[in-house]
Amino acid sequence: MIIGRITGTVVSTVKIPALENHKLLYVTPTAPDGKVSGKSVIAVDTVQAGVGDLVFIIDEGGSANLALNSSGLPIRTIIAGIIDEISIAERKDV
Repeated sequence: MIIGRITGTVVSTVKIPALENHKLLYVTPTAPDGKVSGKSVIAVDTVQAGVGDLVFIIDEGGSANLALNSSGLPIRTIIAGIIDEISIAERKDV
């Protein structure tokens, strides 16, 4: 899974029938400290996320298809959850 920030929406007036009821969002991968950490992707929204939300995405192809129960559809990336908070414990070397 990858942490990302929703940075935009994607409007597609023509889609395959299986995607007609799904919103597409533009997601920018983000490190826990908020810095951009990769190339942006278009993801299928499964959790009603919106622009500005911090989310976690599944960018694994087959795993994304399984999460949508849509095996065989050309879906690579889905938004699987909205992140409320990230807490990272301070590492102490022994």
